[in-house]
Amino acid sequence: MTAEWLGQPIWMWVGFMGVVLALLVLDLGVLNRKDHEIGVRESLSLSAMYIAIALAFGGFVWWRLGGERGLEYFTGFAIEKSLAMDNVFVIALIFSAFSIPRLYQHRVLFWGILGVIVLRAIMIAGGAALVSRYEWVLYIFAAFLVFTGIKMFASRRETETDISDNAMLHWLRRHIRVTDRLHGHDFFVRQETSSGKLALHATPLFLALVAIELADVVFAVDSVPAIFAITTDPYIVYTSNIFAILGLRALYFALAAVIHRFAYLKQALALLLVFIGGKVFAAPLLGLEKIPPAISLGVTALILTGGVVWSLWRTRREKSAL
Repeated sequence: MTAEWLGQPIWMWVGFMGVVLALLVLDLGVLNRKDHEIGVRESLSLSAMYIAIALAFGGFVWWRLGGERGLEYFTGFAIEKSLAMDNVFVIALIFSAFSIPRLYQHRVLFWGILGVIVLRAIMIAGGAALVSRYEWVLYIFAAFLVFTGIKMFASRRETETDISDNAMLHWLRRHIRVTDRLHGHDFFVRQETSSGKLALHATPLFLALVAIELADVVFAVDSVPAIFAITTDPYIVYTSNIFAILGLRALYFALAAVIHRFAYLKQALALLLVFIGGKVFAAPLLGLEKIPPAISLGVTALILTGGVVWSLWRTRREKSAL
């Protein structure tokens, strides 16, 4: 267990996965064993618990790996948490497109996180291998972040997206049997076919799960390079990613009700992407190996706080003007 894997002792990886597994068992096996609608208060309580655990884990990282790694973890967590907020809008669209009632939404999000844990592990492991072998790949990541941030800032207008009109979902409907209605919280049921034989059918709940997994792959294209621009330590990258996503799933039910109040947060996230990518290019010009983690964390906090305050102030003014 003291042998190293991806730069850290195996026991640290096992310990982290143990914490994640315990949280998932507690979530589905104890707190949400029965299907029920999660209200705002319960959503905020669950989210507060996840954030407290994530911060405590950050304290462990600080104690075990030092202050610099600790700051990188907290910066990565803040960035991933913020970028993941865009997921809330998309997830709400997916649930609306497939007419998934609030009663079953938590079940879809729970099983979705299992797929996220695996997908992010694959993407992060691949990114770490590339960066360790070809250091210039980090500059490609940085340029991509700057380009994405500028593009995001320029496209202020939100456009409606038909989530159900997706090539993968069309392929699934052509190649597997799908029911025309929900069957409780089941992803698959046995039904009679036109020939009178019983056969396994997927339900719209399963299609919603697939759509959420596909959406996460798209968002990971931005978020994974963003955290690699902060640190190339796979342990910090992966743990901050997973804790941010775990907490967001719990916070979804509260955020979905007030997401309209954060209408201008997208511009703050765009500036954040430009800053994260830009500092990779700025560091060598300033004669530094990299921008100090404390500066990265401070600027990240300043941009995000400004985006939240500006959004709340502007949406309140706009509401008062109506």
